[in-house]
Amino acid sequence: MLSTANISIGLVNYKSPEVTSVCLELLKKAIDVSTIPIWVIDNDSGDESLEYLKSLDWIRLIERKPVAGEAGFIAHGAGLDMILERVGTPYLLILHTDTFIYDPAIIQTMLNICEADAGVAAVGCLEPIWRSRPHLMWRYVTRGVKYYFRKMKIKIGLPSRWPKLHYETYLKSFCALWNVNIIRKHDLHFNMENRIPGYAMQDRLSQLGCKIIAIPPREMFSGLDHIEKATASTQGGVRINFRTAGKYQEKLKRARNA
Repeated sequence: MLSTANISIGLVNYKSPEVTSVCLELLKKAIDVSTIPIWVIDNDSGDESLEYLKSLDWIRLIERKPVAGEAGFIAHGAGLDMILERVGTPYLLILHTDTFIYDPAIIQTMLNICEADAGVAAVGCLEPIWRSRPHLMWRYVTRGVKYYFRKMKIKIGLPSRWPKLHYETYLKSFCALWNVNIIRKHDLHFNMENRIPGYAMQDRLSQLGCKIIAIPPREMFSGLDHIEKATASTQGGVRINFRTAGKYQEKLKRARNA
């Protein structure tokens, strides 16, 4: 069990009762909740997940009312910024509600990296899920072909969607540790430039000479699991195929039995 006075943990919940409850119950087993504050923002769920959160006396729950017409990722980022305003620890660990911590050693590893170098602003992983090496190579090659093909079309004046990089460049927010003092020093926020929460901040921190450390996926996923797009799919925002749905249920079953 991890016990430290240097970390707070923050999550944003929105209509995901199943994964949120599993996430928090596993978290309670992995860390000492009497020494590590757990902040949970509810983005006006109005469902059983909110009732569940209200029943927990070991979390710090904040009910947020989103702005009308607010995009989902903007609402999520606004929730993270509410947590950032309130934490009193040097570091803030951001989790998604569909991230399941089995071994707190991975959190300690991230903390050790930060504490060893005052210039480290964030530690996390570039990949949102565990992928085998052949899968990673296949994904890199096929996305690379698409990327350069679209660039060629644009260069010769043919209509094309703007090419998306075929490799990951930003730490993913399903599990990332942030240096609160550095963020506050430069007056930065998770919600910036109408982009995915944390992406613009990573760009700005890199420009300022701060270090963004990426942990290899093999190491990151040795102590946790993440159900990619689980929260979005439970809210009806993402359609998942049968293969993905099978993995979703498999990971949930493992988490419940942990």
